[in-house]
Amino acid sequence: MAKTVFIAHPISGDVENNVKKVIAICEAIHSKDVIPVFPSFTWRQYLTDRPGDKALAHAVNEEYFKRGMVDEVWFYGDRMSDGMREEAKLARSFGITVVGKSRETMSGLLEMEFANNG
Repeated sequence: MAKTVFIAHPISGDVENNVKKVIAICEAIHSKDVIPVFPSFTWRQYLTDRPGDKALAHAVNEEYFKRGMVDEVWFYGDRMSDGMREEAKLARSFGITVVGKSRETMSGLLEMEFANNG
């Protein structure tokens, strides 16, 4: 059975290029064993970085996690954005495995784990 993987990556800032990076990641990992999920690809078409919009985006992610629509969250990029930190906390609260896929995201996840247990 295929694993459904939520892709987390910094988007704000250079939105156009960051979305292209995520599309390339999804293309690279998509197989019969891994199905990438990137909900912000859809909502980024009409939501922005306004505070109310961020709350809506968070609610979308929470529904994906709460409904068991993803098996793991994989973190990519050169940093852990605030949004990614929220995604990590949310995923963990639902018992979803979080995986750093770059040195920076692995480090960021470890820092979060240390802060929570330290």
